[in-house]
Amino acid sequence: MTAHQRSRSTRWTALPALLTAGVLLTACGSSGGDPGAGTGRARPGGTLTFAVGSDAGCVDPQQVGSNDTIYSLRQVVDSLTDQDPETGRIVPWLAESWEVSPDATTFTFHLRPGVTFSDGSPLTAQVVKDNFDAVPKLGALAILAQGYLSGVESTSAVDTLTVRVRFKKPNAQFLQATSTHSLGIESSASVKRTPQRRCSQGVVGSGPFVLERYVQNQSITLAKRTGYAWGSPRWRKKGEAYLDRLVFKVVPEAGVRAGSLRSGQVDAIGSVGRADEATLKGGQVTLQRRANPGVVFGLGLNNSRPVLKDADVRQAIRYAVDRKQIADTVFPTGTRPATSVLAHTTPGYRNQGPDLAHDPAKAASLLDAAGWKPGPDGIRSRNGTRLNLTVKWFANAATNQPALELVQQQLKSVGVDVVLKELQISQIAQVQQAGDFDGLWGNVTRADPDILRSSYSTGLANAYRLPPSPLDSVLDRQAATTDAAERTRLVGEAQRLLVRNAYSVPVVELQTQLGVSRKVHDLDFDASSRIQLHDTWIG
Repeated sequence: MTAHQRSRSTRWTALPALLTAGVLLTACGSSGGDPGAGTGRARPGGTLTFAVGSDAGCVDPQQVGSNDTIYSLRQVVDSLTDQDPETGRIVPWLAESWEVSPDATTFTFHLRPGVTFSDGSPLTAQVVKDNFDAVPKLGALAILAQGYLSGVESTSAVDTLTVRVRFKKPNAQFLQATSTHSLGIESSASVKRTPQRRCSQGVVGSGPFVLERYVQNQSITLAKRTGYAWGSPRWRKKGEAYLDRLVFKVVPEAGVRAGSLRSGQVDAIGSVGRADEATLKGGQVTLQRRANPGVVFGLGLNNSRPVLKDADVRQAIRYAVDRKQIADTVFPTGTRPATSVLAHTTPGYRNQGPDLAHDPAKAASLLDAAGWKPGPDGIRSRNGTRLNLTVKWFANAATNQPALELVQQQLKSVGVDVVLKELQISQIAQVQQAGDFDGLWGNVTRADPDILRSSYSTGLANAYRLPPSPLDSVLDRQAATTDAAERTRLVGEAQRLLVRNAYSVPVVELQTQLGVSRKVHDLDFDASSRIQLHDTWIG
């Protein structure tokens, strides 16, 4: 039987149905990401040079959450499953088929025979077990992978090619989690390394490319894996990739990246901003866009700070932000203002727009009622304490600073003083773990609504220091049910609680926009709006 036949035979229809509800569309360019279609026959060879804005400081896919680095590392590891970006359905990859127990506590995967890692070692059930057993020991950088595996009771190798994962309670999100880069499978030798060594030296995967060289804050170079023969069925090409080499150069300045693409020094660039769209459109460059599912860009508030424990202050901040102005001024064409803590492309999204309306008068009224009075310079104070916040942000997207400068102006207009502090993306785990912030600017991409539990449950990492509340129960229950309608309802309730209580302040949906030379063909988005380069060719 196929994977879908096996999974349906266990009545596992709830999650695929829910995933299908959030169809993801490419907003510009062809759905296959092929700006040069029809110009010739695909041919092997060549080097693709891709300019990104930042380096996460780590080359272990299980420990990386920044898109700029995921672009390269996704090519090094394969996952047990893949996710169709158009339908959201889960399809086979390293696992040929699977069964899920009716209560979604037990997942049994039947591995594809003949798969090897680039060090020559075989893929076995024991290797998968070793990967999953090691994730909780990886530390703060592996927050995504740890969230996906939270609640695991045991992982066992049933036989050489059968692995079984049991959870302590129902866990509806896990099947989709096995399609992510965060649970990409690494060789036994890699798993045995320390987390620090995996970050600095990289890992051995079974993917279509192999890490050849890493120079921190400069470049990541990958080489084609000879003999690769177990790609996702979504890919058009069978066997090895077309390209011989991939070079990801770190070019922090958006304008420099755009200029390098126009001049032909690079073949593709990430994070194309509105300011560079006009100069890149037409000619030898195509813009490719895709909305990212998951938690939208916004201010993650530290709810343990004395000022931010007050719901009136948090809600005032929420009302003071003019999301449309920020989306229309700073972000790429087509970017949507946030209408929930989840992007509209996420399965289970529910519109919370009325609670996210721009209403500075309401913001001022809430602050007045909470005892914060404007001073001579317009900044409010209470009992001698000024209403100021330090918002930390990371230099991994050109839109971050101008977006926050607008937020800063909007909050100042209602009497909130905001200080912006720039950090490197490699510092994000440290900052989240220490709780050394009032607000953090960022987003989290995932094509499953359980990203809310990973991000906001007080039973997990709880980076934003939320207090225990009914939200915890709602998040746990949505992860436990296999009933699609009930899960959708619970996910909607979680969004309502997050927005109404202003535990975070959603601002804009992230839209990935790439600039791609017309000589580059079949550069595809995956379900999470990252890229897949196995099918990509130059000609």
